[in-house]
Amino acid sequence: MADGTLDFRNRAGLFDAVDGKTFDLIVIGGGVTGAGVARDAAMRSLSVALVEARDFASGTSSRSSKMIHGGLRYMAQGDLALVQEAASERKAVERVAPHLTRQTPFVIPAKNATVTAKLRTGMWAFEKLGDVPKDRRHEVWSKADLARREPTIATEDLSGAVVYPEYLTDDARLTLANIRSAAAHGAKVLSYAPVRAMLTENGRATGVVLDDGLEGTPNRARVFGRVIINAAGPWVDALRALEDPAAASRLTLTKGIHLVVPAARLPVARTIIMPAADRRSVFAVPKGDMTYLGTTDTFYPDADYWPRIEAADVDYLLAAAAQRFTIDPLTRGDIVSAWSGVRPLVAQAGKSASEISRKDEIWTGPGGVLSIAGGKLTAYRMMAERIVDMTEELLGRKVAAARTATEPLVGGDVDMAALTRRLGAPGDRLVSLYGAEAQAIADAGGGPAVEAAHAVLQEGALTLEDYWVRRSARAWFDPDGGLAALAPAAEAMAGLLGWSPAETQTQIETCRALRADSLSALETA
Repeated sequence: MADGTLDFRNRAGLFDAVDGKTFDLIVIGGGVTGAGVARDAAMRSLSVALVEARDFASGTSSRSSKMIHGGLRYMAQGDLALVQEAASERKAVERVAPHLTRQTPFVIPAKNATVTAKLRTGMWAFEKLGDVPKDRRHEVWSKADLARREPTIATEDLSGAVVYPEYLTDDARLTLANIRSAAAHGAKVLSYAPVRAMLTENGRATGVVLDDGLEGTPNRARVFGRVIINAAGPWVDALRALEDPAAASRLTLTKGIHLVVPAARLPVARTIIMPAADRRSVFAVPKGDMTYLGTTDTFYPDADYWPRIEAADVDYLLAAAAQRFTIDPLTRGDIVSAWSGVRPLVAQAGKSASEISRKDEIWTGPGGVLSIAGGKLTAYRMMAERIVDMTEELLGRKVAAARTATEPLVGGDVDMAALTRRLGAPGDRLVSLYGAEAQAIADAGGGPAVEAAHAVLQEGALTLEDYWVRRSARAWFDPDGGLAALAPAAEAMAGLLGWSPAETQTQIETCRALRADSLSALETA
């Protein structure tokens, strides 16, 4: 895997490669935090094993609002350190993954001159803390500017807007790029390898027992680590319980949902920030031929992979859009797709879901396991840097400087504009997904079958859902919710993964069922 290739078809070989071996570091969890930790540690020449219970980014790290943003909302909460970190990390992610960062203006409508002045004061402080260059600072639009540039916004109650640049990303592919970069630096990585037990010696956690999470593959491995990091996101508490059955819960989970509608129904050129009924801010975000709305923020009891979308969630976002835009109100019939996820936040008694801090924390368990929770997608790299610093100290090593802010991720060594021009019409989508590897996809003819084969041979995909949801985002952003891509992608994967016709059909039906379940709230009267 020296080039970052992830070909996971030889399951027995993958488990044999880690069984009985001792690593400097075992990372449990293949979301963006664990991926960042594995990459940073491997780049510092630590031996690393990363294990994930399902597919990489299959939890929170594929269900975010897909933004690399500077944390302006944390300015209002007084968390200036978080603002500064988030603002600086935007630059780092853009530097190492230009294909996965798309700059887009964010528009904050203002009701009067007083609101505009307050917003500008906050922006000036934000830009100073984040060392924002002059050409990326905010600007003020008049009411006429706003009406001309975003004509679907209702301006009767507005005096203008404050506009500033932020970044959108593909969260699942950002996670994958970190995983592949970790592998390129020597890390052993396994997906569909749930931790079933924690190994201990004299009260210290010394390793983990892995099972093979794919049906019909009875592989098992005992993997040993000098340091073990629990980066399991919403499942951090469950992993802590393996180390210490008496461990009290430390997390509070909240649910966020997003709705996708055709851009023809909600045409916006920029991300529009708008107030919801509870005074929270929600977004309307342009994405190719689609616009997505998000997000909600409500307490949720369980660490579900697919938290249920309720009718109230849908109505909350549609009502916010109806208040801000002049279009005929969006209805449930306009919704092409929807996704939901849970946020693993550090519990804070007495606070509402949206008031709980997004700052990360690290805890050391009685067996020595380091658990990390909280945090934001934007700051994943700095979170990883802090915990790898701690790991080197625990190993008695001199703490090395992290290089993760400068070395490109897999696919990131690319001239975006030149490659997009060279590829023509499909270039924008391909380059934004694959970066430097887009040329190979295009040369092979492109389309779901080619992309799915690439997902198996290069990106560790083992199920149709892996490709459809997380490698291609077709499930969210294709005009038909990705349904037309299922059959050709499944056929391509079947030949590579040895699926029978019955298994191929099962894979397709599993994806169809996921889509139907995510949209079931639309049928509620």
